[in-house]
Amino acid sequence: MSASSKTATDAFYLAAGDLAAWLDKQAETRRVLAPVQEGGIVVFRPLQPGQPPLMERARVSPKAAVMPTGETLLRFTAQKDSADPGTLHLSLDDMAGKDAPETLIFACRSCDARGFLALDKAYLHGPYQDPYYAARREATTIMALTCAEPCPTCFCHWVGGGPDSAEGADVTFTAVADGYVLQAHSPKGKTLLEGLGAARAAMIKEAEAIKAKARAEQATAPDLAEAPARIAARFGDTAFWQAQTAKCLACGACTYMCPTCQCFTITDEGDVSQGRRLRSWDSCMTFQFTLEASGHNPRSLKAARMRQRVSHKYSYSPKNANMFSCSGCGRCVRYCPAALDIREIVVKATAI
Repeated sequence: MSASSKTATDAFYLAAGDLAAWLDKQAETRRVLAPVQEGGIVVFRPLQPGQPPLMERARVSPKAAVMPTGETLLRFTAQKDSADPGTLHLSLDDMAGKDAPETLIFACRSCDARGFLALDKAYLHGPYQDPYYAARREATTIMALTCAEPCPTCFCHWVGGGPDSAEGADVTFTAVADGYVLQAHSPKGKTLLEGLGAARAAMIKEAEAIKAKARAEQATAPDLAEAPARIAARFGDTAFWQAQTAKCLACGACTYMCPTCQCFTITDEGDVSQGRRLRSWDSCMTFQFTLEASGHNPRSLKAARMRQRVSHKYSYSPKNANMFSCSGCGRCVRYCPAALDIREIVVKATAI
């Protein structure tokens, strides 16, 4: 929708001085996750009453709100029948939906919001729906801050997004003079913005100009229309993948910061009488991820693991889910300790 076609009913305004009180009000009925500084870095954490959120890009995406780093899937207890020692009574307590608090993710970026769509493809729209993810996703409202200027490591426009993309967000908001212009993009978003005053035409025009400037300042994106087929064609080119990943440390930091990475592992804790089943984040970049009980590992080389990571995001996912499983947030580029750039790998892999 162009700025000229917007009306006062499409956009709302929140004064900067009223933001803290508005967030405190939201926190009365839900947890509010927002960027805060912790240990010298910016991360998403629950806001405390009166605590001002940061409007900075967080180092780690907010996906843990719906996909926790570690979660209990079920608890079990077992007891022998005293009258029949050969009989074991097993009780299971499924935790699906029991840890899904109402949540507002505040001031994530458009790339973060779009990242949830990739997670949805895997956990909601595949052959099976994950009930643990589904419960948290339904309880979560996403409020994305549009970017006033592109970051050098961002490449959201390569994969179909943009600094003001509304995909995956219930609300987007733009910082203007003395406040914010907000727009709802879902029923959840409309409910969230109830009670706020309408933005004036001049405010809307200012917000549109800021977003247009951010889009214009992005470097020209390469055409990745042929990327799925060309990366697939590179699958057997071992020398290529080894050359591209020579300096990779296989630390997995890129996967843990990523808004779309979705790998996990399952472990059981306890003894024969009681315990629990856990699901925890894992990384396709680690040697252990594909290590089989026999000792064989089909991806023993880090080159094969990077091939899997790039292929999943830029080849398998477009074919199977009709979207890149990468939101172009640039965290894997910005924070890689070995300065490895996935953009360079993708461009070289598609230059056949």
